[in-house]
Amino acid sequence: METNHTHQHHHTMAPPTTDGHNHGGAGGGEHEGHGGMAMTFYFGYENVELLFTGLLINSPGEMVGACIGVFLLAVLYEGLKMGREALLRRSQVNVRYNSMPLPGADGTVLMETHKTVGQRMLSPAHFLQTLLHIVQVVVSYFLMLVFMTYNAYLCIAVAAGAGMGYFLFSWRKAVVVDITEHCH
Repeated sequence: METNHTHQHHHTMAPPTTDGHNHGGAGGGEHEGHGGMAMTFYFGYENVELLFTGLLINSPGEMVGACIGVFLLAVLYEGLKMGREALLRRSQVNVRYNSMPLPGADGTVLMETHKTVGQRMLSPAHFLQTLLHIVQVVVSYFLMLVFMTYNAYLCIAVAAGAGMGYFLFSWRKAVVVDITEHCH
């Protein structure tokens, strides 16, 4: 029995998905390879499926609208993160201060104080935090799935929205400064 050990490499394009999506690429299969899903970044606006089966982008105007919506969703995500932090700070109870001695550079003893806070599990604030956490997780997965379309326009909208959201909401975020740190 003779075995043929010559290796033939055939480069073929993946067949189009059953609904014929080509994600705006020429040739119907240029960006497909894993079940019809784009695996490289591309700029296109025809037949771009966004999150749900019926949500199909087919024109430049629809892509602009989708990018604005994705941008606002990313801004909302950053706002949710900062809003939850602010809500948590306001609802904290059981404040405790713990002090511990630290040796100073010249042999003196410095006291470092740590603030410990807690929250009740069965409180309206914790239920609200839980609900907001669920919304934040769902929005974050939506943004991840939008990015996974590999459509460059949509990816740029996610990144720009996250940046704008951070700019708008994170400037209030408390910064911890260690007064014992001498390397500035």
